[in-house]
Amino acid sequence: MRLLGHASFQIKASGKIIYVDLKKYGKVVEPSEKADIVLVTHGHADHCSPDKIMKVQKEDTVIIAPDNCSKRFKGDVRSLKPEEETTIDGIKIRAVEAYNHKRFKPSGKPWHPQGYGVGYLIKVEDKTIYHAGDTDLIPEMKKLESVDVALLPTGDKYTMDNAEAAEAALLIKPKVAIPMHTWEKDPKEFKERVETNSDTKVAVLELVEEFSIK
Repeated sequence: MRLLGHASFQIKASGKIIYVDLKKYGKVVEPSEKADIVLVTHGHADHCSPDKIMKVQKEDTVIIAPDNCSKRFKGDVRSLKPEEETTIDGIKIRAVEAYNHKRFKPSGKPWHPQGYGVGYLIKVEDKTIYHAGDTDLIPEMKKLESVDVALLPTGDKYTMDNAEAAEAALLIKPKVAIPMHTWEKDPKEFKERVETNSDTKVAVLELVEEFSIK
């Protein structure tokens, strides 16, 4: 697994390459290897870049994206609603809830209303990776089980902050938690809260840094 910046990750497993939330702009690494699977949590530009996805897309690449952005792509494009799942070449992908209930636009509407985006559970090589997408701390996280690595947003304003993300980690109980979508805020508080109150280890990744799931 490699951090490409913000909430973007590259996952290599079972001889396949998976990208999650390729970002259009900002401090990110350009993906260079072709994709077998591309996951998009929602349609905001810091999570969904059709141009970048087109660059890594092969004839048989499977793109999984919510309805609000799936029409931006061509090829094998699929959508999963929360609790729906699919299996691609032995890799099981399940969508889960991701939404705001306490972070709102000036209009009073949530930045990410329920039904707009999803998170994903990716099960490959008997390991489960949870990419939370853009979300507040939500009750549905209590249902998540046997997560090996949880990728949790910690940047506040649009998602959980450090304290809430730590609480999410304590609910989910992953073996490892990795902060993302930090908006370059220091995840020190997140790491201290999680490791002080649980057996979960926190790995803070630098740009392009790789992490191997044991």
